Amino acid sequence: MLSYSKINMKPLRVSFYAVSDIHGYYFGRADNENDALDNHPGDLGWADVHPLSLHLTERVSLFISQPFAAMTQQYKYLSPEQVEHFLEHGYIVIKNGFSEEKAEEWTKTMWVRLGLDPNDKTSWTRDRIHMPWHRKERVATFAPKVWDAMQDLLGGADRIDEDDSRWGDSFIVNLGNETLENVTEHIHPKDLDNWHVDGDFFVHYLDSPEQALLVIPIFSNIKPGGGGTYIAPEGIQMIARYLASHPEGVMPTGLSFTPSTTTCTDFKEDPGYWSHLKEVQNCTQFVEMVGEVGDVVLLHPLMLHSAAKNYLRQPRIITNPPVSLKEPFDFARESEDDYSLVEKKTLKALGVDRLDFHITTERRRMTPKRVGVQAQLLAEEKQRSRQRGLPVY
Repeated sequence: MLSYSKINMKPLRVSFYAVSDIHGYYFGRADNENDALDNHPGDLGWADVHPLSLHLTERVSLFISQPFAAMTQQYKYLSPEQVEHFLEHGYIVIKNGFSEEKAEEWTKTMWVRLGLDPNDKTSWTRDRIHMPWHRKERVATFAPKVWDAMQDLLGGADRIDEDDSRWGDSFIVNLGNETLENVTEHIHPKDLDNWHVDGDFFVHYLDSPEQALLVIPIFSNIKPGGGGTYIAPEGIQMIARYLASHPEGVMPTGLSFTPSTTTCTDFKEDPGYWSHLKEVQNCTQFVEMVGEVGDVVLLHPLMLHSAAKNYLRQPRIITNPPVSLKEPFDFARESEDDYSLVEKKTLKALGVDRLDFHITTERRRMTPKRVGVQAQLLAEEKQRSRQRGLPVY
């Protein structure tokens, strides 16, 4: 039985015009600021953390609550504007989170590992490739200021399982294809076929510690239309409320969730079945993650997101390392100041200031099918590296 208390909030209404590709900072300024907002109630907007590309598909009205609480807490890295942006939109971008030299060092053998020629597109026989990892490094040394930001978002270093939160060279490479390169009209974000929530290796609960943040380190410059990840910030509320109503936990079943206690052979027949592709149709705001080498996007773990089409055929290179906690999220802490920013955002999505959430089944991890596939890829990559006289880790 869930018990919670309501937050007394005054909603603010913000209307957006239908626009395409608003580029620039928006926390007080944007390239197309006058076209982006009307009836603007104040300094609400995209925090000055990164130029992003917004795709709002229709004129919509967003009801945005006042901040979760007065910002009396001091953070190690995040500015008040970044904190506000995360609590409102569920993500922030850390500019220059790691160096170009670091990116070059880690990607210099990528094409050999892939067995592809970077200068010959005819050799690019696969659109999107999830590479296995050969080596890993602690975030604290790879990207120190990103590590500081993670601590701010998750309530301190003592809550993070640092050994289970390392970054590796498991690149996700989006090369596009010749057909996409020649299209004249880009697919609508709603029609992308990859909408999901990360975490294919565990049963999901509202407080799951296994995937505490969605992290996207950027290893190549990404322009609009260049295959950058799309996110649907409204999905956080949808997913949070779904998980709150399923304390028995839900299994990741492809691009869907299915209650862990299901007895249905066909998961779609279970009353608790959740399709990400179906539910994303209820979203009205989509943001394309563009950026430069070294930028890092930190997102709420329940952020609905999708791989995008690479129309430019400029190699898009990212990774997607998990961040784990030592203990589950806690939505009923003794003091409000003890909540992490991720916990605050989750509570805000639920419309409550406290939630006594208790799971009803045992937490467990799963072995996704990709593990076997990546083991084969790893063997192939090591063989290519040996043939070229490169180090094998």
